[in-house]
Amino acid sequence: MKKTINTIENNERISTQALMQKIQTAIDSGCNDFEIHASGQHNIAGSLWSKDKKPLNFYITNPGQRVGAMGLYNTNIYVEGSVPADAGWLNSGAKIVINGDCGDTAGHCAASGKIYVSGSVGARSGALMKKDPKYPAPELWVLKNTGSFSFEFMGGGIAVVCGINCEQLPSVLGNRACVGMVGGIVYFRGSIKDISDEVYVLDLDEKDIEFLQNGLKVFLNEINKQEYLETLLDFSNWKKIVAKTYEERNLQTDISTKTYRLNEWAKEVEGSIFGDLIQDDFTACDLVQTGNSRLRVPHWKNYFYSAPCEYNCPIKIPTQKRFSLLRAGKIKEALELVLDYSPFPASVCAQVCPNLCLNNCSRIDVDKPMDVKMLGSLSKDIKLPKYEITKKKKVAVIGAGVAGISASWQLLKSGYGVDIFEQDEEIGGKLYQVIPSERLNPEILKTEIDKFKTSGIKIHTSTKVTKEIFSKLNEEFDAIIVAIGAQSPVVIPFEGYERLIKGLDFLKDTKKGKKFNLGNNVVIIGAGNAAMDVVLECYKQNAKKVTAIDIQEPSAFEKEINNVKKLGAEILFPCFTKKIDEKGVYLKDGRFLEADSVIISVGDRPVFDFLDKNYLDEKSRIKINKFNNSEYNKKLFAIGDSISSGLFTNAIASGKDTAHNVIRFLENKELVSVENKKMIPENRIKSQYYECYKPNCDNEQNRCLSCGYCRDCGLCLQSCPEGAIERIEKDGKFEYISNSEKCIGCGICAGLCPCGIWELENA
Repeated sequence: MKKTINTIENNERISTQALMQKIQTAIDSGCNDFEIHASGQHNIAGSLWSKDKKPLNFYITNPGQRVGAMGLYNTNIYVEGSVPADAGWLNSGAKIVINGDCGDTAGHCAASGKIYVSGSVGARSGALMKKDPKYPAPELWVLKNTGSFSFEFMGGGIAVVCGINCEQLPSVLGNRACVGMVGGIVYFRGSIKDISDEVYVLDLDEKDIEFLQNGLKVFLNEINKQEYLETLLDFSNWKKIVAKTYEERNLQTDISTKTYRLNEWAKEVEGSIFGDLIQDDFTACDLVQTGNSRLRVPHWKNYFYSAPCEYNCPIKIPTQKRFSLLRAGKIKEALELVLDYSPFPASVCAQVCPNLCLNNCSRIDVDKPMDVKMLGSLSKDIKLPKYEITKKKKVAVIGAGVAGISASWQLLKSGYGVDIFEQDEEIGGKLYQVIPSERLNPEILKTEIDKFKTSGIKIHTSTKVTKEIFSKLNEEFDAIIVAIGAQSPVVIPFEGYERLIKGLDFLKDTKKGKKFNLGNNVVIIGAGNAAMDVVLECYKQNAKKVTAIDIQEPSAFEKEINNVKKLGAEILFPCFTKKIDEKGVYLKDGRFLEADSVIISVGDRPVFDFLDKNYLDEKSRIKINKFNNSEYNKKLFAIGDSISSGLFTNAIASGKDTAHNVIRFLENKELVSVENKKMIPENRIKSQYYECYKPNCDNEQNRCLSCGYCRDCGLCLQSCPEGAIERIEKDGKFEYISNSEKCIGCGICAGLCPCGIWELENA
C-alpha cells in the first residue's frame, strides 16, 4: 500500500519536522511505499529504515535541500524534477534517482549507495566521497556535466560524468576539478581543463570498459534515457582520473620543521622581550609521535568493566565469560564456572529468576537477548569435585534456605568445615517449600539439592535452634551465619483479620499436598511475586474467581502477572482494606469484594527467638553493620531474608558475599565491602560486528556481544596501521599489548574493537 503525503494543509506548508514525523509514523505502522508532494522540506527520506527490513520506496516532487541525506540501504528514492543543494549528502547506502538537475554538492561525503542524475550537478559535487572497505563503494552518475571544484578531496568511490549535450563546454568537470583528490576514480566523457596537478588523466583499460558497459545500462534505465546508450558505449571519448600517490607528488617544503625550530624559532625567542619567560628545550618532534610523545595511549582493559548482564545480576555471574569458554570449546569449564557463584544454576537462574541479566542484555539492540536460561539448565548435571576440609576453623550456618546454602557452598569450596542447621525436614527453604511446580521443576531442584547434600557439608535437618542450642554453637564454632529467612507472615490488624489465611502457610501446605476448601471466590491481599504464586495455587485448589488487591501498583514482575491473568485472575489497585467478614472484603472507598476465602500475602518477617535482646534493635531486627556483621558479637553474621527481603538471586548474592567476609574474619583480616565494577559504557560495544549471527543459530555462544571481555577476534591486531599490537599467549591464557615504540595513539584499535576492550587514555 502506497501512502500519499501532501505537505500543504489548510493552505499552509507543514514543517520538515512534521513531515518526517508523518513518514516515521507510517513506517512504524508497516507502510513501505510513499508518494510525497513536497514544498521545499529538507532531508526527505534520509536516515530511515523499517523494522521488517523491507525496502522503503519514496516518490518525491519539489523537495528541498539534502534529499536522501544519510540515506540507508534498502531505501530507494525517486525524484521527479530538479533538486537544490546537497542531494545524497553523506549517502550511506540509498539509491537516489533524480530526473532533473542537482544543485551544488551532490553526493558530498557519500560513503556508499548510488546516486543517478539525469541532468547536471553543481559545484563541489562528489567532494569528500570516501569508501569503507566493509561496504560497497559510493557511486555518482551524472548524464551531463558538473560545476567547478567537483570531486574536491575525493577519497574513494566512483564518479561517472557522461557529458551528454556538453560538446560546446570547455570542461565537463568545471574549473579546478579534483583538487586534493587522494582516492577513487572519476570517469568522464568530453573536454576538461584546469585539472589539479595532483591527479593523472588516463585511458580506460578493459576492466574500466566492462564496468561502464554494465553500469551505463543500469544508469540510463533508471533515468529513462536509454536513447543515449549507443552514444555512451563509444569509449573513444572516455577517460579516467585517478589520484597520484603521496610519493608521486614529490612534495617538498622550503625548510623542515626541525631546522626552523632549532635555528629560526630559537633566535626569535632568545631575542624577544619574552625570551626570559619562555622555557623551551627546542625539541623538534616528528609529525606523528610514538612513545612518551603520544597524546593518547591505548590500554587493553580486558574484564576491567562489567558487562550489562553481569552488572545487573545480583550474584554478578559473568555470563560473557561463560559464552567465551563455549566459543573456545571449553564446555566443561563454561558449565562449571557458574558454580563459583551459585549452587542453583538450573533451579534459580534457569527457572524462577526474573533474569535481570536478560532485560539488560546488549544483544537486545540487535535482535533479542542471549539464552541465559539455557546455560543454567546445562549446568544441572555437572559433577562436583570432592571438596576437602583444609582449615581448622569451622562455621555454623543457621538455616538451609537459599542464602544459607549459598554461604555454606562458598565456605566449603574455600576449605572450611560447615555445619548447617535447618528446622524443616528438608533443605532448600522457600525454594523447596513454596514455589509452585509450574515455576520450578521439582526434579531439577532435587538434583541440585542432592548435589549439595553430598558436597561435604554436615547437614542437620529437623533442628530448630533455640537459645540453648545457639549458646552451644557460639562456644563450639569459630563463626556463625544466621540465615533463617523470613518465615513469619505479616498480618495487618484491620477488623476481621483473624479470618485471614496466611499466604506463606498456605503455599507451604499446598506444596505438601494439603487440600483447601476455598470456595468459588478468593481475594488475595497483596500483589507481589509471592501473591502471584498464591493465585496459581488457588486455581489448583478449584477456586473459580481469584482477585488480588494492593494499595499500590503491583510489585510482581510482568511475566508473573501475565501468567495469572491468563488463568482469569483480576488485579486491582489502589485498594485499602477496611475490614473483612464472612461475606468478603470491604474497601475504604466503599467497594465490596465478595469472597469465600481471604488470603494475605504482603510479606514475611524473620523471627530471632533464639537470640537475646542484646542482638536486636527496638523493632526486633538483628543489629548489623555494613558487612552484615553483628554489632554485639563479631563472630556472628546475618544474610538473606533475615536482614532484607529480595529475590532468590539476592539471597544467593548475600550468602556468597558475606561468606567471603566470614573467611576474612577467620583469617584475622579486615572486613571489606563488595564493590561492583563499573558497567561498560554502551557506546563502547560495536553491535554491527555481531549482526550476522542470528537467533536460534546452532552456536548461541557466537551471538554474545562479549561486552568488556576480549573475544580474541584479532581485529585490533590486523588493523593497527603501525603493527604495534601483539598477541601474547602463556599458560593457556592470552593478552594483547601495544608496543609503545610503534604505537602512534591513533585509536583505531579502540574505535573498531567490538567488545570495547581497548581504551584510549590521555598521555
